[in-house]
Amino acid sequence: MNLLKHETSPYLLQHAANPVHWQPWGEAAFELARQTNKPVLLSIGYSSCHWCHVMAHESFENEEVAALMNQLYVNIKLDREEYPDIDHMYMDAVQAMTGSGGWPLNVFLTPDKKPFYGGTYFPPVRAYNRASWKEILVNVSQYYTQNNQAVQEQATQMMLHLKQASDLPTLSKTQSVESTKHSSDKATADQMIFKKIMAQADTTEGGFGNAPKFPATFTIKYLLDYYAIYKEEAALKQACLSLDKMAMGGIYDHLGGGFARYSTDTFWIAPHFEKMLYDNALLIEVYSLAYAYTKNIFYKEIVSATVAWLQREMMDENTAFYSAQDADSEGVEGKYYTWDTATLKDLLGEQYELYKEYYQIKEQGNWEHTNILYTTYESKNNTSEETWKIIQQINTQLFTIRNQRIKPLTDDKVLLGWNALMNKALSTAAIIFDDGAYLNLAISNMKFLLSKMAHPHYLYCHTIKNDQQKIPAYLDDLAYLSMALIQLNTATAKPDYLLKAKEIIIYIEQHFKSNDAVLFNYTNHQYLQIPINKIETYDGAVPASNSVLCKVFDHLGYAFSQLSWVEQSRKMILNMQNFYHTYPTSFGVWAAFFLSKNELETQITIVGADAKKDLYALYNKMPHAYVTYVVSSEEENIESIKHKFKNGETLVYVCRNNNCLPPFTSIEDTMTVFFDNKF
Repeated sequence: MNLLKHETSPYLLQHAANPVHWQPWGEAAFELARQTNKPVLLSIGYSSCHWCHVMAHESFENEEVAALMNQLYVNIKLDREEYPDIDHMYMDAVQAMTGSGGWPLNVFLTPDKKPFYGGTYFPPVRAYNRASWKEILVNVSQYYTQNNQAVQEQATQMMLHLKQASDLPTLSKTQSVESTKHSSDKATADQMIFKKIMAQADTTEGGFGNAPKFPATFTIKYLLDYYAIYKEEAALKQACLSLDKMAMGGIYDHLGGGFARYSTDTFWIAPHFEKMLYDNALLIEVYSLAYAYTKNIFYKEIVSATVAWLQREMMDENTAFYSAQDADSEGVEGKYYTWDTATLKDLLGEQYELYKEYYQIKEQGNWEHTNILYTTYESKNNTSEETWKIIQQINTQLFTIRNQRIKPLTDDKVLLGWNALMNKALSTAAIIFDDGAYLNLAISNMKFLLSKMAHPHYLYCHTIKNDQQKIPAYLDDLAYLSMALIQLNTATAKPDYLLKAKEIIIYIEQHFKSNDAVLFNYTNHQYLQIPINKIETYDGAVPASNSVLCKVFDHLGYAFSQLSWVEQSRKMILNMQNFYHTYPTSFGVWAAFFLSKNELETQITIVGADAKKDLYALYNKMPHAYVTYVVSSEEENIESIKHKFKNGETLVYVCRNNNCLPPFTSIEDTMTVFFDNKF
């Protein structure tokens, strides 16, 4: 019997009517496997995954295939966004077995949760040099039955491999922290990282590496910060080229705002059409930062349109943000977003030629016999203001018509970590654009997160839907939330947000510390459901939990004069130096934090009635500035900074290496410290 109908995950509910006897993840399923002596088939995906839908239609909705699965296996369906820790472990296993990974992820397990075989998409008949799904089902079952001892040994060896891989980032037993304290010249190390990034940069089309191309927001932010510190024009040029090409490309929704997951080609034309909350959060933040450095109005427009999409399609009445929008509609990838030439001609009449030239529309289509809207530098730069107004009017017209189509599914579960990423982005945009609407969104969203997602037993839950809290928060949830709280303090001058971040960090120390005591486990020790508690360090689609936590420890350590937290951060960044020095595009958040850290590191504290105003002025000149506290009132319950208030003035304190200058009374005077090197 299929047991998914009682779940809240939109992805699991998509499979609730399958003839497969799906069970949700849980001990009941594994107990059934032990009782029946069957292997477990664990199928992992997510609601906006195109190939997940394809395999579902081809195989999981097929009565004959389902009967085979039910006969041979205990079948578990899992939403990777609900259980990222489980997904992490079994994805690592499949990548070790096959050399590649992705979703759908299909893993065969022993009843004690150990993987012994797996893969991604399997076709219904032999194709793409892959065996058919039915062949896989039969062959794996036979192997499990006839060679059970070998299966058990293989699975045990795989678990040992996964454990070793998880421990890889931990501090070497032969290398103490003290031995790495005095690293090579900081500027030289930064330059080396910059050169490695630029060696991977596509200096013609933007981005890094070849197709498929992902937004690479961490690397772009690194380049912006590198430009700010070293005035390296090549860094700014590559960052802006990447941002321009994405915003002009098909990866950006020119009618409705927001970005798709990635581009399947080198030129940013053909996206994989799903829109993810986390991608758009990271892009809102980096476009805002780019505006601060360049004052390019184009970046401001992109942020505005993306936030408008967020409010219109990705937000509930409580200002909670949904997870994703599907790539498919009516079973066809991209159908909602693309246009056939005949339709455009009919709708636009004499304005068709103008629109055709700007958005690169082809008679035969520019993608799979249809058209994706995208433009070029040449079209954008050669379009008059008058023509652009006409194009905008047409965009409004087409957007209205598009809204009448069958829309892609929205995954409306609310994830704590992804909401926190968006919250931080909105706070950043509020500061840089001095926009009260963005700030109100961030405040309202944070109110929801701190109230509705708080939990009496494990501080916060990972996800909520229909007021049902599910799953204890993971390390990335809490790290992202802490960073969002820090940024919201910066945007509001309300220190209560910092006090809440402090509470979270204390909880993390109690429930997530790994055996090596330098890095932190991904899952709360009390709620671990798999044999391995991963230590997450890779900055992939989202920042690694440990890289964000490293920044949080540093920030709160200075803010609350907790030197043990500053030292914790130092240990973490030193521990990872071989990784971000060698692979900076894979450890982008680590690399950016290292870039910001040097012997002349500066902390800024702003207090007084105009603290918020001064902060906004500072960030518009120096968005990379390290501001530990922004507090507007002496009445706030922050003992460590009460002595900084004097005579009702708004004061700016600048400190380096525990050496503080006399307080400044204007933000203009403060900035001379940096521009004139007065320390």
